[in-house]
Amino acid sequence: MKKIIIYIGILIAGLLLGYLFFGNSSEEKTANHEHEQGETETMWTCSMHPQIMQPEPGDCPICGMDLIPADASSDGLGADEISMTENAMKLANIQTSIVGQGNGIDGKITLSGKIMESEDQNSVQSSHVGGRIENLNISSTGEKVNRGALLARIYSPELVAAQQELITAAKLKESQPSLYNAVRNKLKFWKLSDNQINQIESSGQVTENFPVYSNVSGVVTEKMVQEGDYVERGQGLLKIANLDKVWAVFDAYESQISNLKEGQDLDISINAIPNENFSGKISFINPILDNASRTVEVRVVLNNSNNQLKPGMFVQAAVESTSKSSNESLEVPKSAVMWTGERSLVYVKTSATEPVFEMREVKLGNSSGETYQVLEGLSSGEEVVTNGTFTVDAAAQLQGKSSMMNQKVEMDSEMGMEMKLSNAFQSQFKQLLPSYFELKDALVASDADKTSAIALELLQKTEKINIEGSSEMLSGHIGKIREMLEGISENEKLENQRDHFRILSQQMILVAGNVEKLDSTIYLQHCPMANSNKGADWLSLSKNIENPYYGEAMLNCGETTKTL
Repeated sequence: MKKIIIYIGILIAGLLLGYLFFGNSSEEKTANHEHEQGETETMWTCSMHPQIMQPEPGDCPICGMDLIPADASSDGLGADEISMTENAMKLANIQTSIVGQGNGIDGKITLSGKIMESEDQNSVQSSHVGGRIENLNISSTGEKVNRGALLARIYSPELVAAQQELITAAKLKESQPSLYNAVRNKLKFWKLSDNQINQIESSGQVTENFPVYSNVSGVVTEKMVQEGDYVERGQGLLKIANLDKVWAVFDAYESQISNLKEGQDLDISINAIPNENFSGKISFINPILDNASRTVEVRVVLNNSNNQLKPGMFVQAAVESTSKSSNESLEVPKSAVMWTGERSLVYVKTSATEPVFEMREVKLGNSSGETYQVLEGLSSGEEVVTNGTFTVDAAAQLQGKSSMMNQKVEMDSEMGMEMKLSNAFQSQFKQLLPSYFELKDALVASDADKTSAIALELLQKTEKINIEGSSEMLSGHIGKIREMLEGISENEKLENQRDHFRILSQQMILVAGNVEKLDSTIYLQHCPMANSNKGADWLSLSKNIENPYYGEAMLNCGETTKTL
């Protein structure tokens, strides 16, 4: 029993010593492991290139900017979902609202536009004789003139000679009436009245400075000459607009055109005259759509006898829709919509309890006041961001998710466009590549003169390429290459040269992707910040990034996306 007690005591002592020596170490290891795990959970990203994700701080491998901590709260979210903290929501004043069924657009659509001069009420006061302007009675634009008012006096050697002919012919009118009548008609051709001609004939004196009288009443909108200027017969002196009637010209979007027709009544409000309402009928709808703004001009003639309406004033109009639908439609505030130029985007709150958002493309219809009609992309009851939309989009960019500001241009689909190239063409095209790379290097060095010179040499080489019998697609690419090289060679500004080089590179990439065997490895490289953050590509012989769109400003901004 004594031995057993001793063994038990030794065992207890051993356990106690083991705990004292190794227990704390285990706890430290656990703590260190948890600390290390916490550190590794923090990822670092670039504010300009959110696709960069690194486990430790440092510089962005694309642009060299300092990396910032990425939001690590996106675990378990969908590919297009982002999350924000409640604190960030409050600081950015992000607000949401429920999308509900509305009463369409209340049977009306809203148009915006400007007051403009009525073109059929405009006139140009011209000189009927050639000569020098001795006096100009109009000192500035905006002056009112009445029909018959003296506008200017012109010294005309030609008219002086014609008056002298009249005085001489008047003495011979009994013996040579045809000569006399011919001289009088010549003066009438120069717009002299019978009274003026009779006065010259009776006085026997030549008028050196001949008066020019206004043919119309109105307001001078442009002075086309100054005192002392020499003018030719028929040259314009002044532009005069009669503002008794003006045009209200509105821009109607494509989606609104079907609701408009000539003769339709419009209720018009003018920002500068808030307490008065105007109305008019649509007198003209332009049959040609403006490709740049995707709008059609709609015109209303307004009476302006009291001169209240000034050209340039902003106006709005509400018009009854001619295609009212019995179906109710969804509406969202205009502040909820982001425009990318081609698409309309909103952010939808996908969780009822958490600040989680998803970018959604929508198709819009007509607008009414501060709302848009939503035709596709949203359902009744969904919650959309109505204030702070761009802040949410910026958060999506920082989390590396799809956003309006970081949509990448994919080249793979374009690279997959197959063209059958003859062996002769492939050989000729490969001879262009060394000069193309020299052009790229000149842009990297920001040398505009060298860039122009190389572009001219390369243009001359492309003109020797025989594309007879080639496909329409290939002919189009080569034509565009020549056009861009011509633009680069004729430009002295680097900014314009680089813009042409971007389009040139697109064409070179598409053709190079169809060459069966290149003489060396060529790298397709991409800068996401070029072309106003839309991205741009170029070809390079080196895998190292040397950016032709920024040069020294951001020499290493970019990445290699493909190898040819």
